[in-house]
Amino acid sequence: MSGSHGFGSPWQLRRRWRWWRQRSRLAAVRLLVLDVDGVLTDGGLWYGPQGELIKRFDVRDGLGIRLLQHAGIEVAFLSGGRGGATEVRARHLGIRHCLVGAKDKPQALAALQAELGVTPTATAFVGDDFNDLAVRGQVGLLVATADAAPPLRRQADLVLLRAGGRGAVRELAERLLRPTPFWSELEGQGWRDRND
Repeated sequence: MSGSHGFGSPWQLRRRWRWWRQRSRLAAVRLLVLDVDGVLTDGGLWYGPQGELIKRFDVRDGLGIRLLQHAGIEVAFLSGGRGGATEVRARHLGIRHCLVGAKDKPQALAALQAELGVTPTATAFVGDDFNDLAVRGQVGLLVATADAAPPLRRQADLVLLRAGGRGAVRELAERLLRPTPFWSELEGQGWRDRND
């Protein structure tokens, strides 16, 4: 056994405590807003022969999003980056609000919250870089990917163990759903719908 009395290392204990402290904020989330490049993707950009933008998305993140939607949590994409592949991914997942090319993320987020009638305390945002710090005052939870820029990791309420494009969104989806009866149902009966 490692650490103190088999409970893990001091780092693991701090991390568990941090998540436990945020349990009421996690339970309050009704809107999950995701940055795209560096959160749903690994941040790499590939260009095809005609200059078309190609991005790699993780199918486990896709299922995590579907599970959140099924549980009644609205999921939205908010990106300062170019669209194309992002809109296609949003359509595949039934994302109703896919905001790309956003120069002012706080303004775009405020408009989305107003449209949906969702308060900042019921909003969580997942980001990976400096431009995601700008929404700090507008969300109940600011979450960083494991490989996010250090200033964001320092100021985030929670830091995920997984990197962007490598299951970070799925990790958060499981954290949000684990305390619910829906999670017990999933563990017992599995998922019968699409897995994108």
